Amino acid sequence: MRVGVIGVGSLGFHHARILREVAGAEMMGVFDASPERTAAVAKELGVHGFRSLEEALGSVDAAVVAVPTTGHAEVALAALDAGVHLLIEKPIASTLEEAEAIVARAEAGGLTVATGHVERFNGALRACEQYLEEPRFIESHRLAPFGPRGTDVAVVLDLMIHDIDLLLGLVRRPVEQLDAVGIGVLTPNVDIANARLVFGGGAVANITASRVSMERMRKIRFFQRSGYVSLDLAAGKGEFLRLKKGATMPEGDVSLLSLMNIVERIELTSDGAEPLRAELEAWVGALRGERPLVVSGRDGRDALEVALRIMQKIEDHHAVALSGTS
Repeated sequence: MRVGVIGVGSLGFHHARILREVAGAEMMGVFDASPERTAAVAKELGVHGFRSLEEALGSVDAAVVAVPTTGHAEVALAALDAGVHLLIEKPIASTLEEAEAIVARAEAGGLTVATGHVERFNGALRACEQYLEEPRFIESHRLAPFGPRGTDVAVVLDLMIHDIDLLLGLVRRPVEQLDAVGIGVLTPNVDIANARLVFGGGAVANITASRVSMERMRKIRFFQRSGYVSLDLAAGKGEFLRLKKGATMPEGDVSLLSLMNIVERIELTSDGAEPLRAELEAWVGALRGERPLVVSGRDGRDALEVALRIMQKIEDHHAVALSGTS
């Protein structure tokens, strides 16, 4: 499978670095809108630097699209017209119309589009999947210090969309209700946001994302009838707490010691695989017909739809605040 990378900024660089080593893939080269960046990355990684997008698309069977979000649709549609399979970094596009055009063009051409929601390949998440049984309440925090990358879009599309995709993939029910608040702090876009999602079947999720935090945090917790799962996605570890088999809650005052006697703690640890490498290996494997596609273009479209609904709710709140009505 001849592969290439379109857009080799900070993330695209790592796609190119790893693709050189993925079994079943032949790394053909990289292209960036900046000729200087193309040349620098090609030299550092020892790969070919394409002189144009057209040259790149004519030389590969599949490509990673890692250009800024606002350019996803233009590059993706050109690639699909050239018969190239894609992995498009999240969010799949800037607008729902663009995302649907990408999915429709791929389906019409019999081409595969994956969406780069790399958190699906987090080792801690994979370790806990066997213990997840219809979570009823989910809480996540994704916080990061400010940096220029990704500020062309709101934090909802930059960071929160990771957790939106995780929730859609795990709960497997549509979002029936949502509310959200957010505000811009250092950019004209929303820099910190919180959303409450209610899924079909009654599961509820409370998700917070910030790119103006003093600390980094990527944590998610699942509450369900069979127990409680807590994951530190950044550290790649977590724990599952549940009642021991046959144990019953003691009567009267419950001390910490008595709880320890009836609660079983299962440590959850990552297998150590680099999530981006696992994502690229899964993508190439799916293109070769060796494994199922994990995050499809339609999955990316669905995550974008929920993210845009959240953005609309935030805008609605702003409008109400400006009007001074309740």
